[in-house]
Amino acid sequence: MLRTALLIVAGVSLAIGLMGIGAGYGWPLVIWGAVLALGLLYERFRYKPIERTAPGPEWEKTTERFVDDETGRTVTVYMHKTSGDRQYVEE
Repeated sequence: MLRTALLIVAGVSLAIGLMGIGAGYGWPLVIWGAVLALGLLYERFRYKPIERTAPGPEWEKTTERFVDDETGRTVTVYMHKTSGDRQYVEE
């Protein structure tokens, strides 16, 4: 919900900024709106989703566990044996 509200604020800032460029005051709004929108979109793809099933045999279950804030469920961390990538699996 907060992410949606911030995307709306970013969109409004971009729209007002683009309209105000001709008057000379729009660039700061365009820049800040773009920074906010790009930051929110980057954050969405940066963090890995939580999977529902355990990965294949090349993944090793670690002792790291935490409770997901959104679902309230326990999440186990798996690590790929050769690359070191991490995958989060809901229990």
